[in-house]
Amino acid sequence: MATAKQNFYKWHRILGLTALIPVMMWTLSGLSHPFMSNWFRPVIALEVYKPVPAKTRPALSVQQVLAQNNIGSFTNFGQVSFNKDTYYQVLGTDSVYNYYSANTGTILPDGDKLYATYLARYFTQDSTSKIKNISLQKTFDGHYQPINHLLPVWKVAFDRPDGMDVYIETGQSRMGTFNNNTRKAMLTVFEQLHTWDFLAAIGGNQFRNVVMLIVMVAMLFSLLSGLTIYGLFWKKFKTATQNRRADKRKDARFVHRFHRQLGLIVSFMMLTFVISGAFHLIVKLHNDGPAQKAYAQHINSKDLAVSNLALPVADSLVKNINVVKFNYSTYYQVSDTRKNISYFNTLTGAELADGDMQYARWLANFYRVDLGIEKVYGRVTISQIRQFDNEYGFINKRLPVQKVSYPNGENWYIETTTSELATKVAGIDRAEGLSFIFLHKYFGMSWAGKNARDIVSMLAALGVLMVSLFGFAAFIKNK
Repeated sequence: MATAKQNFYKWHRILGLTALIPVMMWTLSGLSHPFMSNWFRPVIALEVYKPVPAKTRPALSVQQVLAQNNIGSFTNFGQVSFNKDTYYQVLGTDSVYNYYSANTGTILPDGDKLYATYLARYFTQDSTSKIKNISLQKTFDGHYQPINHLLPVWKVAFDRPDGMDVYIETGQSRMGTFNNNTRKAMLTVFEQLHTWDFLAAIGGNQFRNVVMLIVMVAMLFSLLSGLTIYGLFWKKFKTATQNRRADKRKDARFVHRFHRQLGLIVSFMMLTFVISGAFHLIVKLHNDGPAQKAYAQHINSKDLAVSNLALPVADSLVKNINVVKFNYSTYYQVSDTRKNISYFNTLTGAELADGDMQYARWLANFYRVDLGIEKVYGRVTISQIRQFDNEYGFINKRLPVQKVSYPNGENWYIETTTSELATKVAGIDRAEGLSFIFLHKYFGMSWAGKNARDIVSMLAALGVLMVSLFGFAAFIKNK
């Protein structure tokens, strides 16, 4: 028994020392997260774009503009108004947006860049600052991370003391995110200390996730061995404390005692961090694979027999008009200001009943087939999601979406206006998502407000950090 106890001590020290630096990195960056995401988060004037309907009806239909510019096929189009004119925003088969005046049919040079600048100024409500730089970004980086989801985006950098950068997705007239100098510095620190981006730069994401998972396992066994030692020796610790107090001796091992006592207090919180973090990494490794192929379509200009100006929707309600192709037909996809999406056949003008649900189910089946998932038999339910919840959280960015639920428990969230798969939630994904938001991010404290939740999570991280430092101090003292 004595040998077993000594071995527990030995392995607890080895595992604790192995995890010491990672624990310090994770807890310090965890302490900084509320400042980055809440208290020191930059403020922007507007976060949602509300287009103002054109004062006058466009003089030309999209068919006339396409014919005037000899465009026989394209991927999609939209209608936007800015800088005192209305434009058809045509996405070519080369994935480049071109802008044509809806009144004259002439192309607007650098139209996409100009529209991105217009939107950036709209969101910041800054019409005077100079634009320091504007560039089309097709990949994520340290300042525009994968959590933002939207690509490609225009990065519009303002020449201001706060160094404001705004990321714009022109196709949907929305903002990906915005950063000032403070947030950019915090993002850099967080990605290096918390998500270990330096490992991804060395060996890729899979290498990073494997290394982090190994460290998580070491932390877990360090925690379990520490609790085991306390259970095996608690009578000895209690007797030693009583004898010291009876003899009125100085507490020479107070560092060891604080390490044990504080470790016992924060052990549950450390367990929630470790289990949810490890589970998160396991699921990421499980889902690691080729990037999801996006749905691509090619529209023949001749298929637009019905004018887009003749659709039975009031101009004052129209937010945007796109065109989609599925089930061997082409439809105008009309989004209104009430988040309703209607579909009108481009050959006949007839409205497609439950068109958005039909398109969402068609896209979900497309993505399921692309991923090689077997067909599921049974009733499929579809419902529109207009706000984020515990399963489809803010991290997914896209709204509104259609939730396509299959009998086997899979939920596929489809943004029909972009034909994109927003996310897929199945058994293991659902369990991981809930464990991460409740055990790692403490969403169970949301009832008390974001500030209270952040304070509790910071105290938990601080407790874990103090236990580690006291443990290291105890190790040094033993030397």
